[in-house]
This record gives sequence, C-alpha cells and structure tokens, in this order.
Amino acid sequence: MKSILDLNLGFGDAENYKQRENKELFNEIFVRNKYLDELLMPSKYFLIGEKGTGKTAYSVYLSNNNYKETIAQIKYLRETDYQKFIALKQDKQLQLSDYAAIWKVIILLLLAKSLRKQELDGVFGKGAKMQSLLNAVDEYYEHAFSPEIITALDFVEHDKNAAGVVAKAIQTEIKLNYERENQIATHENRFQINLLYIQRQFEQAFSELKLRENHLLFIDGLDIRPGLIPFREYLECVKGLADAIWSLNADFFANIKDSKGRVRAVCLIRPDIYNSLALQNATNKLRDNSVYLDWRTNYNDYRESQIFLLTDKLLASQQSEKFELGAVWDHYFPFVFPSNDPNKENDPAFVEFLRMTYSRPRDIISMLQILQDKIKSESSRNICQFTRNDYMSSYFQNGYSEYLMSSIKDQLAFYYSEEDYELFLHFFSYLRGRIDFTYDEYLKAYGQYAEYIYNNLRDNMPEFIETADKFLQFIYESNIICYIEDTNQGPLFRWCYRERSMSNMNPKVLIQSRYRIHYGLAKALNVGNLKVK
Repeated sequence: MKSILDLNLGFGDAENYKQRENKELFNEIFVRNKYLDELLMPSKYFLIGEKGTGKTAYSVYLSNNNYKETIAQIKYLRETDYQKFIALKQDKQLQLSDYAAIWKVIILLLLAKSLRKQELDGVFGKGAKMQSLLNAVDEYYEHAFSPEIITALDFVEHDKNAAGVVAKAIQTEIKLNYERENQIATHENRFQINLLYIQRQFEQAFSELKLRENHLLFIDGLDIRPGLIPFREYLECVKGLADAIWSLNADFFANIKDSKGRVRAVCLIRPDIYNSLALQNATNKLRDNSVYLDWRTNYNDYRESQIFLLTDKLLASQQSEKFELGAVWDHYFPFVFPSNDPNKENDPAFVEFLRMTYSRPRDIISMLQILQDKIKSESSRNICQFTRNDYMSSYFQNGYSEYLMSSIKDQLAFYYSEEDYELFLHFFSYLRGRIDFTYDEYLKAYGQYAEYIYNNLRDNMPEFIETADKFLQFIYESNIICYIEDTNQGPLFRWCYRERSMSNMNPKVLIQSRYRIHYGLAKALNVGNLKVK
C-alpha cells in the first residue's frame, strides 16, 4: 500500500477537476452510479443536493467526458453576473417575468455557441438560420463571441441594437418605429418585445437542427449569494433562472422533432434554495423533473453504500494492484470506536466518520485531507496507516470542526449577512457548554440571548431570532441540532438532512423534545466534553 504522504486525496471543490492535469485522477475516482444516468433522462431539469453532495462533480464529469453520446458544458454564475442583472433591473425596472425572459435568451445563446463548437461539420451547414444568427452576434461584438453569461447579458441589454442585428441576420425587415412606440409603450415594454423577438428567432433556428448527440448546459454557482448582492434581488434572479429552465425544457426543447440528439439546460441548486423559490407546482417538478442527490446510509449497511464505495475507490485507485471493495479502507483505518449501540461493543472507523458528517462526500474527503495534513506536519516517514490517536488529536478535531462550521457559514450566507452570522453564533454561549439539552433548557438560553439582542440590537433584530420556536427551527434546518425521539427500540436522532426527501423538503423540528448539537461542531461551538490528545 502507498504511504499516507503519497496519497492524492483530491479536492473538496470539484470545479478543480476541470483542469487538464486533474481530469485523469477524477475519472479514476468518480463513481458512475444511478444519479449519473438519471441526469441523462430528457425530463430532468434540476440537479438538487445539499452543499458538498457532489452536484458540481456530476456536471464536471459529464463536461470532461463524452458519456453515452452526451456532450455537456458548465457555466458558473459569478458575482459580476448578478451585478449585471441588478443593473439591468435598475435601468429597466424589470419584473420577475423579465428575469425569466432574459435568462431564456442567455441559455439559448450559450447552447447555440456550444452546438456550433461541438457539431460544426454538417449540422450548421444545414442550419443556415442558426449560423447566420451566431455570425451576427460575432459581428455585433466585432470579435468571436465569448459564450459567457456576462457577455450574453451585454448582448440582451442592448435590446434595440440586438433585435436589429438578429433581424438583419435572418434577412427580415423588422419595422420597429421607436419614435412612434415611445408614444404608446414604455422603454421597458420595448425591451420585453425585443427579448421575445430574439428568443423566437433562436427557437426557430434550434428547431431546424438535426443533432447527432445530446447537449447539456449545466448552470452552477447558485449555492452562495455574493455578499454585495441583496437577498431579494438575488432570489428574483435565481427564480427567473429556474422558471426559464423549466419553460425552455418543457415547452420548447422537449417538442423539437426529427433530431436524434436532444438539447437541455440543467440547474444545480441546494434543496433549501429550491424550496425558497416557491416555484409553481414545485412538488411535481421535484418528483418528475429533478435528480436529488442522497448519500445517506445506515450504520449497519454502510459497506454497501455509495459513500463508502466512493471513499474506498479514492484510496484504492492509487494502489499498484487491485483489491476487493473495502480492503484498502480497512488497511488505512484498522481501528475501532466504542459503539453507541447497546448490542455492540465496537464500531468500525467508518461508522464513527459518518457520525461526524452530514453524509456528504465532501465531509469524508475533508476528514481524510485533515488527517493527512496532521501526518505531514509531524513526520516525513512512510507511515501507511492512520491511528485512533490521529483521529482523536486536537489537530484533527479542531480542524474538522472548523471545516464543518465554515460549511454552515457558507450555507447561511445565502440568507444572512456576516453580522447576522456572528450574532447567531453568540446564542451557543448561553447553553453553558451543553451538547445535549432539553426544551426548557433551550428556552432559558434563548431568553438570555433575546435579552442580549434587545439591549444591543433593538431595532435590527434578524428575522430568524424573532421567536423561540422560530429560532429552534432555524438551527434545526441548519443541521446544527437534531431532536431526539424516544422509541421502544431506543432513542432516534432526527436530523433535518436525514428527514429531508423529495416529498418533504422542509422538515419541522419537534417542540418539547430533547436536542443534541452535531458532534462535528462541538469544538467550533465550544460545547460538549470531547477529550483530545
């Protein structure tokens, strides 16, 4: 077996695997499971998963490889893209429907450019209209049109000129008397009219194409709201994107006939954000048009789970010989832990790892990376196994708890400011070090917390703090706490991420219960009694 120092444990952020030097490793360690094939189904428009569950990984794998006659590309939404949307709104006083209309044109432009790049020979020779449209866009910019979101936004912003360019490209005179229309329509209405005109011309061009392969456009980067973008503005932009993806896929792309290859746009989104969008028929869209990434497993069956397969494959793929499933993991992690199950004396290391995670691949990989960093910091020797002492060390416990807390911070940043986050953390000091607490103990802590806020921030109380039960639900949804349900078989620990499903995107905390802070957050929140060496 390779020494620990020689292992390449990859990246926490799958975007890094787009780089040429990392593609080979990614292909070796990637687990091609049911979710990958589900993504290829024509009816799937949303890839939904908690942060760290691998949404970007699936899109990167498909963009790196021609898998089952499918060509994919990824576009990442950046802060400058959102700022452009907001500038457009301020300039043209856009409504939510206008966001969707803009997104439709952007998606069509991005897909058209990708199609021309991937199927240049033969397809576009027969699709003269599409070729003319794209040439016109190139000419409009006086250089090769870069298929990036910000550039597409620049195009649609100049509505009058853009519509004229499109009209010229298809050799159709579009009689838009702007002076006359100024008397009967606002500037914003003309913007809408022009967007619709551009959209229809590209849709007609798409309808003429005979594609050899399927083409996917993944739009990523929705999980984190940029700090300078107000929440409501951001939410409107994302909702417009979701509406546009649904409409284009269901009402247009799905109805294109006589083409072997299909075209689709897929949005990568967290379940809580999806729930916040309040889309029409959201439950049906989840069930029929979404792939939901779920890596949960139970402790008894963990060796048959996808998350164990992924972890073992990461380690096994780097060995000079092949081993059966689990053998490489068992080599590197031979130690056990006392079991919480009264019927068992010990649990294997992977079960303890699961307890410290949210059943996300990124959590496990981060644990491995931190453990490896510990070995690197202490030794240059060829150590080939981790020990229980490595796991229990302050280096690992503190490092992993900080990682997990940073992921909570990233999740909350979608809704709240940095100041709100720091205020939120202040609550846990009132628990007086408890990792387990009752509802009455919670109410006492919340009362002290609320008094502090009232005395210091009377006029600026964040929404999530308004009532005791509302705040309890908030920390439950954030997966900081679970509630404990007593049954005949013993206590059940009800975590929000475990209760969430396609039919229940917003699980509710049980009032008047007992609660526990997540083990992995104990050090970061300064609670519990973890003994470290």
